[in-house]
Amino acid sequence: MSKKLEDIFSFDEIADDCVKCGKCIPVCTIHNVNADEVTSPRGFIDLLGAYKRGNLELDKTAKDIFESCFLCTNCVDVCPKSLPTDMIIEQARADIAQKFGIAWYKRAFFLLLRHRWLNDLAFKLGWVFQTCGFKIRADIDSMNSRFSIPMLKADRLLPSLRKKSFLNSHPEHIDNGAKRKVAIFIGCLGNYNYKDVGDSLLEILEALEIDAFLAKQQKCCSAPAYFTGDFNTVDHNAKFNIEYFESFAKDVEAIIVPEATCSAMLKIDYEHYFHDQPEWQARAKAIKEKIFMATEWLQHHTHLEQLLASKQKDTKIVTYHDPCHARKMQGIYQEPRNLISKNYNIVEMSDPNACCGFGGVTMQSEKFHFAEAAGRPKAAMIKNTGAEIVSAECSACRMQINNSMHGADVETVFKNPIELIAEALRK
Repeated sequence: MSKKLEDIFSFDEIADDCVKCGKCIPVCTIHNVNADEVTSPRGFIDLLGAYKRGNLELDKTAKDIFESCFLCTNCVDVCPKSLPTDMIIEQARADIAQKFGIAWYKRAFFLLLRHRWLNDLAFKLGWVFQTCGFKIRADIDSMNSRFSIPMLKADRLLPSLRKKSFLNSHPEHIDNGAKRKVAIFIGCLGNYNYKDVGDSLLEILEALEIDAFLAKQQKCCSAPAYFTGDFNTVDHNAKFNIEYFESFAKDVEAIIVPEATCSAMLKIDYEHYFHDQPEWQARAKAIKEKIFMATEWLQHHTHLEQLLASKQKDTKIVTYHDPCHARKMQGIYQEPRNLISKNYNIVEMSDPNACCGFGGVTMQSEKFHFAEAAGRPKAAMIKNTGAEIVSAECSACRMQINNSMHGADVETVFKNPIELIAEALRK
């Protein structure tokens, strides 16, 4: 259900609140690759204010501008008045989707995100036929396309598919001693592409003697749809997930998520989305108390640090990238570093907080030249550290950074911190 802009904010007042200090400009991901004032946070805010006042028609030019934001929240992070630029752009995109529609391939993708069985079928067929159109790169769990069409460019690196998803590879209830129990929300990329993340998380929970509930009815958190303006899919999936979480929340200590974007969507964006549905907003607020990023919960609620300290130190050098939805939206950045540093040597890149340039479905399909441009500086930072491994608790970042490193001939390997922790526990 599309929500009108005025339902959330008074954009003319927000436009007036912007003091034009310019602090957002140096950190803005899109402005750094497309130095145009209209595609800067204060430019977005001015245009949205004009739109609210009826002085700006929502035409294809405005559509192009509002779809150029990476939603990295860098501007919100540094704004002296904490103006919610990302949130108002997300709402503007709902109006854009309502007026212009959503491209057929996006609608097909979002349909899959609504139905787990259909997604399972699509990815299984994809696994069977992926070698027909892609060259598998087993060393980095990715593949090169043989095509030269948008989203499948021949020089682009994409995550490979697995024969069986994470959720379909294990029983729903896993008994590790019955002393404690948590649920796992795995995320779509972790379920179908980067399956080792979930497998590693189960290894960690086994070592900690904590039972796992895989919550197999979970639907996509709907972040891809939210950032694209498909609020019908958001409404459908969010309500289903909240009801489903409520059905087992009392039986588990936490719902742990090894994905920054999924965690932020479940904990923060659900509450924002339901601003005009008070009953659902209250239920979203109540359930978020159970939701944690995986490293966040493992550090603060288990003895994992002590267990890792008893294991052998690895000589590999690791550099850590801060996903936008982890550090800026949830304040999670020290926890993965604390856990990794017990067994690996961490070398910080020059700006670990810089957005990798993933930017969502539209950025990855229709505006991929911006994503490529934003990814190049991150690849250079990683290379300059001399690290053998780059880590981040986000599969969207993994997909984008792997492609950026591929384009820059950087041989660093990407691993989720959960994978690194599991490897350390095996020694």
